[in-house]
Amino acid sequence: MNDTEPDDATDELLLLGHAETPIGTLYLGRRRVPDVTDWVYEIQISGNLLMSSLHNHSERQLSTTAVSLHDGTAPLKVLVGGLGLGYTAQAALEANNVASVRVVEKMDFVIDWMDQGLLPLSAQFADEKRLEIVKGDVYELLSLPPTEQYDLILVDVDHSPDDRLAKGDGSFYTVEGQRTVARHLAPGGVLGVWSAFDNDRFARVLGDLYPDSCREDVHWTDPGEQGGSFHNVLFFAGGGVVGGDAASA
Repeated sequence: MNDTEPDDATDELLLLGHAETPIGTLYLGRRRVPDVTDWVYEIQISGNLLMSSLHNHSERQLSTTAVSLHDGTAPLKVLVGGLGLGYTAQAALEANNVASVRVVEKMDFVIDWMDQGLLPLSAQFADEKRLEIVKGDVYELLSLPPTEQYDLILVDVDHSPDDRLAKGDGSFYTVEGQRTVARHLAPGGVLGVWSAFDNDRFARVLGDLYPDSCREDVHWTDPGEQGGSFHNVLFFAGGGVVGGDAASA
């Protein structure tokens, strides 16, 4: 099916690509949804919805809130962990004070989908000179001594701190892990972490380590389903670290 075919042809997912991963088979597709003009793009894992272009509110809010929490005046350097469909990076690039966005994506085929024009933001990103998308593991990057620092670090990889997609020890969500993460933040920098669910334990980790931390509930309705609603939680922290600044943590 192509864009010239009738909009009401079907709401069936039209497969655009798939890949085998250690966490299951990922499928990329698009579908028509009643009362929604544009194609709705989805990434599913073993038949379960992982992300949708119809529901990008919290992914975008991760960027917009982090930008608003940063009180500096210089152009911002942003690191995004996880490409997904690209909405966190897009929202960051829309901020007038963002100078560069580097996206670290572990799955090379997701980068290929973007480069091949298969994702909804492919055309926009192709002409964006402030954007760099690289293959890598953001958790591994943030566990190592920093080679550069960022004004904003935005991480959207796992479902939640207790429901992690990738195998690993989960040290990112611990105080010791966050001490290392904080070293990657420039003075005045802000960390933002997306989660499908609230998590008091992770909130305490951030509160114990960083002078400033908060949670933001993001609620929205489903335009394709009457009465449908969604709720995600965003975690933010900054202001250096308790007992010393980020550079010496």
